[in-house]
Amino acid sequence: MTYFCATYTSLISRGDTSPLFCFRSGFVGFMDLKDLTTEIKTLAQSLLKDESYFVVDVVASFKGNPGKVLVIVDGDKGIGIDDCADLSRDLSKVLDETNLIAGAFNLEVSTPGLDQPLKLKRQYVKNIGRNVRVRQADKTEEGKLTAVDESGIQLTQTIGSGKKKEEKTIEIPFDKIDKTIVLVSFK
Repeated sequence: MTYFCATYTSLISRGDTSPLFCFRSGFVGFMDLKDLTTEIKTLAQSLLKDESYFVVDVVASFKGNPGKVLVIVDGDKGIGIDDCADLSRDLSKVLDETNLIAGAFNLEVSTPGLDQPLKLKRQYVKNIGRNVRVRQADKTEEGKLTAVDESGIQLTQTIGSGKKKEEKTIEIPFDKIDKTIVLVSFK
């Protein structure tokens, strides 16, 4: 299947996200940036060589020249640099062959950094036993991530010290979580 895509630049001057118009095999359609990143995410997931690997997010920006596509991947037990490099080569080849993106772009494949929030349930499961900070609309909680289920997470907080030290368990539904960051300890 052949695609021709071009950015629609008149919206950029207003600061809006630039959508893409795509022409495919005689069909004229509209693909916005969200649809494009969804398509790239699907392609990237299909190219991963291990079922324990997964795509966390795809971020694309075409405001500069060249544009940039960032694919963030992770694994249930981590993912190595060689696997990221393999995905980068394979995805670059597929994107070039399909002409899904018109013009020059830089493709980056990376694991989530320490400052990246958890986005998927699989990431929460992977981080059971670690300390996290969970921001909600009205408050922020910190504690050890002790459980994950379909509806949310469970944190254990240590309150007090010495003989007055006690543990408190709280449950936070996924739909109440704005952002969760894994806390790094250098002890």
